[in-house]
Amino acid sequence: MNWNEYKDHVKQTDPVGKEILEEAEAEAAIISAMIRQRAALGLSQRDLANLCNIPQSSVARIESNKTTPRLDTLLKLLNRLGLTLSVTPVPYPELINDGLYTPHIVAEKP
Repeated sequence: MNWNEYKDHVKQTDPVGKEILEEAEAEAAIISAMIRQRAALGLSQRDLANLCNIPQSSVARIESNKTTPRLDTLLKLLNRLGLTLSVTPVPYPELINDGLYTPHIVAEKP
């Protein structure tokens, strides 16, 4: 069984594991978008840190997923990279009857 097959198995059989995996995947998607955009702009971590008035080590820890940034820090980084944070409702089958939705967050270019 490879990693993707294992993730699919966990998502189908373990509701808590599914939630943990989906949160990790969402965080990874945001971080990956930041790294790709920083590289596309030709910025180093130090350049981005200087633009945001934060230490380069903070950018490194965020990009390596060693820390989760505060929302204001994340928004500052995304803004300087020309990205926005979009929150859109995604219906979950178990919540549809209650009329509740869980937000799905993605970093994207405006």
